[in-house]
This record gives sequence, C-alpha cells and structure tokens, in this order.
Amino acid sequence: MKTPVNESAENYLETILILSQRLPVVRSVDIANELEFKKSSVSIAMKNLREKKQIVVSDTGYITLTDEGKKIAETIYERHQFFSTALMKLGVDEETAAEDACRIEHVISAESFAAIKKYCYDHGIMQE
Repeated sequence: MKTPVNESAENYLETILILSQRLPVVRSVDIANELEFKKSSVSIAMKNLREKKQIVVSDTGYITLTDEGKKIAETIYERHQFFSTALMKLGVDEETAAEDACRIEHVISAESFAAIKKYCYDHGIMQE
C-alpha cells in the first residue's frame, strides 16, 4: 500500500530532484539553503521521508531519492514545469506563474492534469 504524500513532502522530494540535477551530491544543508528553511526543520522532514522509504541518507549525509521518491518528485516537477510554462504563455509574469504552478501541482488530480495537458498539446497551446 502506498503511503499518502502531503504537499510539504512533495516539495522536499521535488527540491531533492532539482538539486540532484545541479549538484554532485545533495545534503540537508543544500535543501535548507534552497528552500530558506532552518536546518532543524529539514532534518525532521528528512527523517520522515526516510521512514516512508522515499529517500536514502548515506553515512556521509548524502541524500538520494528511492524509486518511489523519484517517481513522486518527477510527477510534481512535471506538473510544475507544465503549469509555469502554460501560465506564462497566457501572459502571466514568470514569478506569479511559478508561484501559482507550485500550488496547482499539489492539488490537481492525475486525471485532470492529463486532460489539461492533452488539450493544450492538441490545440497547440503547448508543444512537446
């Protein structure tokens, strides 16, 4: 049975994914700096993600997404990228588009996202 994921956990997983594309290794301090959170808050979140088996933390403190964690992170990141781009194409400024996409990405169902994505690609609003 899959463990339900809350918005906060999704944000942490997405941040780990993004950082892993930019940095050779990801550590709690990198996540804290990226999100501008206290290290203690990040530490608690990492413990929770470890317990849910969505990340692995090495003895040296390097954080890696598990297959489940990576799947969640990639889903959220795809939604974020899609909605940010779509909103900017509709004339929304970049900062507002990114902020709104960050909220939308967590609440939209997979079914609705697929339908919106299909509509946008089918009607030339977005290009793959």
